[in-house]
Amino acid sequence: MSPLPPDPAAPDAPARAVNRRAFLKTVPAAVAVGLAAPALAGQAGRPSPISDATLKAGEAIDGVHFTEAQDAMALQGVSEHLENYETLRQLAVPLDTEPAVTFRPYLAGEQPSGPVTRNAPLKVSQPAVHVSGSLEDLAFQPVVALAPLLRTRTITSTDLTKMYLARLKKYGPTLQCVITLTEDLALAQAAQVDREIASGHYRGPLHGIPWGGKDLLATKGIRTTWGAKPYEHQMIDHDATVVERLREAGAVLVAKLSMGALAQGDVWFGGKTRNPWDVDKGSSGSSAGPGAATGAGLVGFAIGTETLGSIVSPSSTCGVVGLRPTYGRVSRYGAMALSWTMDKLGPMARSVEDCALVLNAIYGSDGRDTSVVDAPFDWNPDVPLGSLRIAYLQKEFEEAPKFFRPGQEAQWEKQKVLLQDALAVYRRLGARLEPIELPDFPAQALGFCLDAEAGAAFDDLTRSRGIDQMVEQGPRAWPNTFRTARFIPAVEYLRGQRARRLLMRQMGELMAHYDVFLSPSRSASLTITNFTGHPAVVQKCGFIDGMPQAIMVTGRLYGEATALRVALAYQQATSWHTMNPDLQKTLKLTEAQPVARRR
Repeated sequence: MSPLPPDPAAPDAPARAVNRRAFLKTVPAAVAVGLAAPALAGQAGRPSPISDATLKAGEAIDGVHFTEAQDAMALQGVSEHLENYETLRQLAVPLDTEPAVTFRPYLAGEQPSGPVTRNAPLKVSQPAVHVSGSLEDLAFQPVVALAPLLRTRTITSTDLTKMYLARLKKYGPTLQCVITLTEDLALAQAAQVDREIASGHYRGPLHGIPWGGKDLLATKGIRTTWGAKPYEHQMIDHDATVVERLREAGAVLVAKLSMGALAQGDVWFGGKTRNPWDVDKGSSGSSAGPGAATGAGLVGFAIGTETLGSIVSPSSTCGVVGLRPTYGRVSRYGAMALSWTMDKLGPMARSVEDCALVLNAIYGSDGRDTSVVDAPFDWNPDVPLGSLRIAYLQKEFEEAPKFFRPGQEAQWEKQKVLLQDALAVYRRLGARLEPIELPDFPAQALGFCLDAEAGAAFDDLTRSRGIDQMVEQGPRAWPNTFRTARFIPAVEYLRGQRARRLLMRQMGELMAHYDVFLSPSRSASLTITNFTGHPAVVQKCGFIDGMPQAIMVTGRLYGEATALRVALAYQQATSWHTMNPDLQKTLKLTEAQPVARRR
């Protein structure tokens, strides 16, 4: 859209007024009248629709104070702003329209470069797997174990897909992790895979692997609900880039998985997604369905998204491996926007190598998402840990975090033992761990920047009162957040983004000395690194009272390969990743209800 023409009352009004008249001739009459309205109002001396008292109230909300004379001068300008707001609200802005700005996580002079070799062969393990009479025995196997079975035609993609579809139907209703079962599409894709492999056309390790997508990924011909009642029947006429790329890699889409409504929490319009380790607990969110379905062995892997913890948290809670890539590593095209400067897409799987394989298939620019930067993914699982600079957040391994309440001391002591054991594993593997602290920066105070972007993304829904259809309506739920975002001044939002740049510089200075750092998954670094765009890998490091606990490896910008390498070393030295929930026991299985189905 062209920029709004300047105010004719400005000092260079004669020349600029000509431009304004020319501009008005290029837009529809109704819009042109609206654009001209501020100037006309000033010429006619029309009273301001904003009263002195209202202006003072606005100043109080903004935390500023002006004199009466200054307020009198400001009234007319504030009224003109309001009229311009109303004019722009008449424009039909599609939901997938981004602001005309792009966030880059790297600092000036540090743009990454190098070849993008998406889908190039990666060196991964190929664990031997015994195939019994029941394919369901393979439900919890990682991709690296399933891929050789498909490549050698020991099993077929059709049979594997039918097995996962049956499990989705059996356990999905109890877990409330499936929004739409894509059975017809899955069986068609699987049949094509079997024909291709039989003819000698093998696309790679994802060829024939059934997967599930968080239901904010657009899928042509299949509804995309965003987990929210207002969008329950939404159909989008194209596929997300991630969906396209996984299809090109030969993966089989078996389900659109649940997500917290509009990407918050684990409550969606169909219920609350449950944890496969304890059905009385939630799965966390907002990638609730991907976490639960992957942890329960209902899919080979899943795709989740993260803005402020939505891959890390459900991966930790459901006991799977989650990779949050660098911001701008994976195209967001076709994915619901919550925060244009913070949203990231990544894999949730049952092994570290699985995450590497999936990232290898989906990363890189697509000509649609301008935030994506091409940077190499230099996977090397043989890099010695002793050659890497590995740090750990010392306080977070020694002191109880602030979110632990009085009376939870015993819980912290158990967690502390697991965390210290994890550090001991790394030391035995030859890692030279250096204690560090995070930059002293009030990153939590930046939260309103996310609220402002989310509020803008769903402003039409908020003003139309469609937000009232959402299941959750509490003070911390999206409806209230979106309404509150209306009171965030643009000046403060931009100041917040400038402060964010300072944080990026401080993190850049810290990470210049280290390849990765270790932390608990519930770490203060989670907020900081989501604002700075750094990648992180999370995986199980033990259990407390039957529930999985997790450790996180955070890497340098575009350093997913190194972070995954460090995480892989821990996985190979421990057995936590081999432990899976007993669904019959922990889910207290009841008779399954039909899962929603669309072609």
